Amino acid sequence: MTDIEIAQAAELMPIAQIGEKIGAGEKDLDFYGKYKAKLTFDKMNELIERASDPEKRGKLILVTAMTPTAAGEGKSTVTIALGDGLRRIGKKSVIALREPSLGPCFGIKGGACGGGHAQVVPMEDINLHFTGDIHAITAANNLIAALIDNHIQQGNSLGIDPRTVTWKRCVDLNDRALRNVIVGLGGRIDGVPRESHFQISVASEIMAIVCLSKSISELKEKISRITIGETFGKRPVTFGELKCTGAIAALLKDAIRPNLVQTLEHTPAFVHGGPFANIAHGCNSINATMCALASGDYVVTEAGFAADLGAEKFMDIKCRMGGISPDASIIVATVRALKMHGGVAKQDLGAENLTALEKGFENLRIHIENMRKFGVPVSVALNRFVSDTVPEIELVKKLCAEKGAECVLCEGWEKGGEGASELARTVVRLTNERSSFKNIYPLEATVEEKINMLAKEIYRAGSVEFDAKARKKIRAIESAGFGNLPVCMAKTQNSITHDKNVTGAPVEGYAFPVRDVQLFSGAGFIVAFAGDIVDMPGLPSLPAAMNIDVDDRGIISGLF
Repeated sequence: MTDIEIAQAAELMPIAQIGEKIGAGEKDLDFYGKYKAKLTFDKMNELIERASDPEKRGKLILVTAMTPTAAGEGKSTVTIALGDGLRRIGKKSVIALREPSLGPCFGIKGGACGGGHAQVVPMEDINLHFTGDIHAITAANNLIAALIDNHIQQGNSLGIDPRTVTWKRCVDLNDRALRNVIVGLGGRIDGVPRESHFQISVASEIMAIVCLSKSISELKEKISRITIGETFGKRPVTFGELKCTGAIAALLKDAIRPNLVQTLEHTPAFVHGGPFANIAHGCNSINATMCALASGDYVVTEAGFAADLGAEKFMDIKCRMGGISPDASIIVATVRALKMHGGVAKQDLGAENLTALEKGFENLRIHIENMRKFGVPVSVALNRFVSDTVPEIELVKKLCAEKGAECVLCEGWEKGGEGASELARTVVRLTNERSSFKNIYPLEATVEEKINMLAKEIYRAGSVEFDAKARKKIRAIESAGFGNLPVCMAKTQNSITHDKNVTGAPVEGYAFPVRDVQLFSGAGFIVAFAGDIVDMPGLPSLPAAMNIDVDDRGIISGLF
């Protein structure tokens, strides 16, 4: 059976019964049909307040991964299986995941609900429109864009220089034709012509703000701080000066509240917020994580893509802003991905190849070393595929042991929580070890120093090459008083480096190029763009949309 067929065959519990598992009654939930709900504001605030006391929190487990390949690693699958596995061994677990974006669903990556017998459901709803959060974020983002252009059209009392407007429109689809556009064409009544841009909705600063705000008042404060451009006199202009912050917050009033769903084994799961990790900060919302920490003894969460992206941003951005830290981290790896990093073509992955496996392990080695730099206990979850041989599995365990990291086999795709029970027991032991959480860089460092530390400590570069445009923007950011913000690196997910074609481990001493930076003053971080990464992906030659269909009964097929 395919993933979607397994999900459609499952018997789901009414979401009210799932709510009871986290201490939420019907009065604490707003229902979106039978199997989806949002926490009410009262319940959300109650749980966030409880989790604000470290003594009343559950233990937080971060699931990350080695560098992804076309073979797939199954990070979400392992995250869900681990949550189910913890329940299997008698622990009160709650899962916290990101919402899928429509871009990957119809593009190349697919959805983000796990796979096999380790999924969050209803899978089709979550992967498509869900509770409308991303649509609300899209509308709020584009209302800001419309208000900016309208202000310029209606007399421009703030004196905004149209050439400096940095705010982009967005859509939650991969559409490369919209990356660079001209707006305001047609005539005087149609606006002021200027160059503009689109990004995918999950890269929007509004997405980041929703994920990093604990309340409506905090949401409004962050929205008002958004930098939208400069005046003709080169003074930065914030969105708050347009006096429309309340309208944007009104569109987002429900989007800020966590969504509650379930796994195939009825483990409660908060699925909320969806920033990409290659172009945004890559973590589910602080609200969802805090609510999970207040309602579960063990909370399993994940961060997008590999440890060099999602996990680093989880540690250096989300943990800083949320006042939290993980008690343990799990790095997901597969024999197939290790062999691809060792030079094996995808069509040849079914054949045993210990030499390539050992060579490809260098990629996993770097991620293990990097995660240790945060002072958090680390283990490896080997997500098993049917083609994996016993000698290959034993070699991975041996190589991990030599790095001081326990490697545990996970068979969650095939067996659900039962296949992750050993991993669950390992996690319980791991969270009992002493964690000495620390960040990679101090906020007091200059922007260039922070980027250098990331490039050298995490991406293993020898130096950083800043484009002249990037340096100029960094100077302007620091002069405006924002130099103490954390850095959110936008780079390829397919390599530890900036170059998507570099697999395995980077060659020591390479130069890491930073071509641009952008200030997210509302969200509270600085985005640095490395290599050729863009914030509006394109569709592949054979998009996943070609395989998706729906019949007369409304049954969807082809979604994965």
